[in-house]
Amino acid sequence: MSVSMEEDGSGSKIHLPADINWEMLDKSKFFFLGAALFSGVSGALYPIVVLKTRQQVMSSQIPCLKMAGSILRNEGYRGFYRGFGTSLTGTIPARALYMGALEVTKSSVGTATVQLGFSEASSSTIASAAAGLSAAMAAQLVWTPIDVVSQRLMVQGSGNSSCGVVGLKCYNGGIDAFRKIICSDGLRGLYRGFGISILTYAPSNAVWWGSYSIAHRLIWGSIGCYCCKKDTEGGYKPDGKAMLAVQGVSAAMASGVSALVTMPLDTVKTRLQVLDDDCCSSSSSRRTPTVLQTVKNLVKEGGFSACYRGLGPRWASMSMSAITMITTYEFLKKLSTKN
Repeated sequence: MSVSMEEDGSGSKIHLPADINWEMLDKSKFFFLGAALFSGVSGALYPIVVLKTRQQVMSSQIPCLKMAGSILRNEGYRGFYRGFGTSLTGTIPARALYMGALEVTKSSVGTATVQLGFSEASSSTIASAAAGLSAAMAAQLVWTPIDVVSQRLMVQGSGNSSCGVVGLKCYNGGIDAFRKIICSDGLRGLYRGFGISILTYAPSNAVWWGSYSIAHRLIWGSIGCYCCKKDTEGGYKPDGKAMLAVQGVSAAMASGVSALVTMPLDTVKTRLQVLDDDCCSSSSSRRTPTVLQTVKNLVKEGGFSACYRGLGPRWASMSMSAITMITTYEFLKKLSTKN
């Protein structure tokens, strides 16, 4: 893949390494190494997800640092990893679905758009957005029930289930939560918020992958030959450190755009999956909250800005996750090539 340099009138190009597509991958190595690498990434970023989730279900705004101090003081380091075992159990099959759908769609759509006459840049952006959309939809089949269980465990304080959270039940681990949800709500309880999860993550992934593709090209087009060496074809070839830095900056930029666009949906989704309609109602009259009622409660608590509670941790989580994900993902693809 080549990118023209904007400030250089010589017509020189930066020659980036070609994309590794689905046909070039050793599938067993790809999925096995992917499960190991992304499990490590999930573990490193899990505390930020816990902070984001707790902020979203609070009835009043609490600063992120204050909440982190409270968790550390009252629950210890284990408080930052509530529900991690459940989350990790679902991450492996969900990631396998995600990566498979991502690569298959990107390869198919990329080939189709080139054949339709789109430029390389447009083809890459369309293929990336379509791949992100399909990957998110496939992964939500596994991720939604795992989210429902793990998020309910995340927001439980040590011996104190209220903590400013209305409508929260107590569970003794992932298996207990799974059993109680099935008993009270059936299978539908595990897929609570599935529709809005699709509406949140599918556009979020499409925006992220499309933005990443655009940002990646814009950055290379802007920095010119500053981080590159001349190659034998008269163009420029970037070194490994420059490629890693550009991938990281592009991922952070894409995360910012995606977080801002989809934050209200993510807040509503989290509340739907975690909270019951009324903590004081009897079990016979308990109702599952609707999307509209959840939005009304949020606006009543703090206006439209309440929909953006947890934006800081979510942006940080998405940026850190995206930076580690994209660099790990590219590294994984290199490790998994057949030749």
